[in-house]
Amino acid sequence: MVRSIGKLAGKTTRGRRAPRAAGALGLAGLLFGLAGPAAAQQVALLQGLDKITARISTFEAPIGEPVRFGSLEIVARACDKRPPEEPPESAAFLEITDFRPDSDAVKLFTGWMFASSPALSAVEHPVYDVWVIDCRKASSSAAVSAEGN
Repeated sequence: MVRSIGKLAGKTTRGRRAPRAAGALGLAGLLFGLAGPAAAQQVALLQGLDKITARISTFEAPIGEPVRFGSLEIVARACDKRPPEEPPESAAFLEITDFRPDSDAVKLFTGWMFASSPALSAVEHPVYDVWVIDCRKASSSAAVSAEGN
């Protein structure tokens, strides 16, 4: 959706240029979950590692909804996957907060994570690692719950 808006921005329409703000509005809508019902069905497929038990969990994070992985709360704000004719890449904009029972919530990470380069923007936590696997439409079955792992 953002790609099509971006391609239209700046093209000539009846002797006038289309506003470039359309691309910025489309990107802001995607980042903050305002892109409509189609965006609400998209999920970020994530994996998490519990370094204490050495267990890897795969779970879905619906756009705009908090998901728990151990003491971490993960909110995927956007997920982007390149079309098949381009080199493969999936990226998600994530907000990760650590909720510990003995202290206040700590915001650990806010930014883009790329599936092809997980170490480029990694979560720094002593117990958990989280990384992006893919972006896709929500599955019809319930998402794999990683809470309590």
